[in-house]
Amino acid sequence: MNALEIDYVSKKYRLGEISTGTLSHDLHRWWCRIRGKDDPYLLLGDVNNRAEKAISDYIWALREITFEVRPGDILGIIGSNGAGKSTLLKILSKITSPTSGEIRFRGRMASLLEVGTGFHPEMTGRENIYMNGAIMGMTRAEITRKLDEIIDFSGVARYIDTPVKRYSSGMLVRLGFAVAAHLESEILIVDEVLAVGDAEFQEKALGKMRDVTTSDGRTVLFVSHNMGAVKTLCKRGIVLDQGRLVYDGKTDEAISFYQKCCRKEMNDKQTIREAGVRVSPDIEIFSIRINGRETMCPVLDDFENVLKIEVSGRIEKRTRLEIEGRVFDENEVPLAMFSPGHNRRKYKMYEKGLFFLQETIYLSSGIHRGNYYLCLDITNPGVEYFFRVPPRIRLEIPGFISVKGNVFEYRNGNGFIQLFDEQYLLETEKLSRLQ
Repeated sequence: MNALEIDYVSKKYRLGEISTGTLSHDLHRWWCRIRGKDDPYLLLGDVNNRAEKAISDYIWALREITFEVRPGDILGIIGSNGAGKSTLLKILSKITSPTSGEIRFRGRMASLLEVGTGFHPEMTGRENIYMNGAIMGMTRAEITRKLDEIIDFSGVARYIDTPVKRYSSGMLVRLGFAVAAHLESEILIVDEVLAVGDAEFQEKALGKMRDVTTSDGRTVLFVSHNMGAVKTLCKRGIVLDQGRLVYDGKTDEAISFYQKCCRKEMNDKQTIREAGVRVSPDIEIFSIRINGRETMCPVLDDFENVLKIEVSGRIEKRTRLEIEGRVFDENEVPLAMFSPGHNRRKYKMYEKGLFFLQETIYLSSGIHRGNYYLCLDITNPGVEYFFRVPPRIRLEIPGFISVKGNVFEYRNGNGFIQLFDEQYLLETEKLSRLQ
């Protein structure tokens, strides 16, 4: 039997006003309801796209979500902001109810959705632990047996008898997760709130979630924008987009699907300059071109892997300017960097006014086939950043072809650059001289 089953769950909200907005509409809804008919206002509504202006007073935060989770599984739920992740978790935690659909689960459910969720600000940390346990149906003796373990895990022992209204957000997250993870619930729901904690606690919390699934057989639903944490912790992932479930499968495949959708949307809509962020008010960027194009997906010549970067703009002071770049794989793991100023230790000064930068990056011919992502920085090397473009510029590398015609691909972190022996390099050098 599954630990959790969700069948065609939908959630609808009205924008702006509560209820239908008019007395006549409320009476119409009430009359349909007492006659056993469907709510006539459920037939209306836009998809939940936060970037577009609404054309209806209703939006679907979730639309016909259906999936199952087995006992002991850790399910990663990913999607962009506004995709419906938090709404789904709030429905599961019974903070709000679904507009339609059915949810079935076995056992008790503990959730950590927001900083301070389930805590009374005037009560001490110790009192809040007992209150949360009581809400979950545990006796005082059961909570007392786990009290020392909860306090030790949270790392806030010194402040445990202080009202939680005086806690920092990080301390609240520590205590909230410790309570949710140690109290005896069969299902644990964790939202992006863990991002508030420091790196040490995040690692500690991820380890605890792994432990409760393997040793206790508990089920975990984990929402995060940290793809590395999702990949490490979860074996299965689902992707939500505009309130709909658009992918359900292995974690690696779900992350890849999500990232491709995000980057395709950005590539279709933005130029490189528009995707960048002006870090300093002293600079204005007019255009950024790679191989003559301003789009987020520049075209590379077949098997040459050369990036010709051109940047034009205006600078408001006399300074050094350089183009720096880094290359990432699809999991945002950094693979290579480009910093000519640091390499040459020679910098060109630019006077106040218009400027034009030009650099050529020669990627190794041994790069394996796959999609890579480039970030760019306009910088005074080692001093300050003026303009930054995040790693969203997609590079479609055709790959290294061996003598036998094999094309090596970049998969699951297996290699980035094809390394050549001395004999190959000598032969290549001789051939280039002859040409």
